[in-house]
Amino acid sequence: MIRKWNLGLVYLVILVFSLFCFLPFLLVLSSSFTSEESIIAHGYNLIPHVFDTSAYHLLFLDGERILNGYKISIIVTVGGTVASLAVTSLLAYPLALKRLKLRKALNLYTLITILINGGIVPWYIVCVRYLHLQDNLFALIVPYLCQAWNVFLLRSFFQTIPDEISESAKMDGAGEYRIFCTIIAPLAKPALATVGLFIALMYWNDWWLGLTLLNRTELQPLQLLLRTIQSNVQFISTSAQGAEIIRATGGRLPSEGIKMAVCILTIGPIVFVYPFVQRFFIKGLTIGAVKG
Repeated sequence: MIRKWNLGLVYLVILVFSLFCFLPFLLVLSSSFTSEESIIAHGYNLIPHVFDTSAYHLLFLDGERILNGYKISIIVTVGGTVASLAVTSLLAYPLALKRLKLRKALNLYTLITILINGGIVPWYIVCVRYLHLQDNLFALIVPYLCQAWNVFLLRSFFQTIPDEISESAKMDGAGEYRIFCTIIAPLAKPALATVGLFIALMYWNDWWLGLTLLNRTELQPLQLLLRTIQSNVQFISTSAQGAEIIRATGGRLPSEGIKMAVCILTIGPIVFVYPFVQRFFIKGLTIGAVKG
């Protein structure tokens, strides 16, 4: 009986904590449907004082561009996550092998990329002049293919897998690629799912690559497109010319509502990724923490 009460108390605490975690999202959602005058007068509230959809109407004035931004972001996120996870894991696995002669040198070389940054100008020259990453979808994927931090996360997990497993496979005639694909990768599903989620979030939330490497508006990802719209609205709201336009139209731009609507539009799709990796995520958070 006492055990049931303790279990019920744990569930109650988790439920209350989950509600507190959900409140900020509910506040953002409610504010995106609140009129600008109501936000100025009453602040942000969980229930809108004056229900208004003008923020979404303004964002979807050019709905075709928004849908195109979604398409570009989905293509980049899916393709980039798969490619980056493949490159990252294929680098992390050799770095975890004790029998690799150049293991220490390669680990040091990978670590240097975290400690030392070449700068934006050399990076831009390499991307545009030598890799020709400009005005194409590869410009949104290739620069983030291999992140040293993710490499070390996967390497730490690969090091927890007993060497006897791969050694027995080699005795049966299996090569390194077959060992990795048929034995190591299935065992590393929690780590791969966790790192894959980090990579997907990085690609989905990125606007920097589009800003620096793209000139064609039809290739702009969703984050960059919405950031541009938000910046334009903020400029119109604060500039003298914008004030004249607002007075002439007899209305007020919902600048605060647009900020919240942008958050809802950008966070929505990526939320659906979590249920697919949830069963791996908790286990993957302990990457390298316990030797097995």
